[in-house]
Amino acid sequence: MIKELIFLYPKTSIVIISFLITLAMTLVTKYFSNQVRMKELKAEQKKHQASIKEHKGNPDKQKEIQKEMMKLSMELMKYSFKPMLITFLPIIIIFWWIRGIYSGTTIVTTWLWWYIGTSIASSMVLRKVLKVV
Repeated sequence: MIKELIFLYPKTSIVIISFLITLAMTLVTKYFSNQVRMKELKAEQKKHQASIKEHKGNPDKQKEIQKEMMKLSMELMKYSFKPMLITFLPIIIIFWWIRGIYSGTTIVTTWLWWYIGTSIASSMVLRKVLKVV
């Protein structure tokens, strides 16, 4: 039944599949990462960016601030790795399945672009709605 719907409405189905996958990944990110600490790190980065602009004429001070920003970025990346590790294998399997499903449809050459476009748009919306960093 699902396969028939995919063949009848390939663009609609890839949009729905992309949205559902993005929703799942956003929820994993929300619940498997320290959102409070990530928000703190982002706020600190914004402060440092403003500080860099203030010290435009002082390259030594800018380098010092950039070092601090690099430390913050590394810590932020550490928090984002856990959700990525959890979702990596399932996403690879799902992409393999999707590629096989859409090989016989009218969007065989463009399904990936439909997926990426929907994923980007829905990710922005879902992150705002679910308050995910």
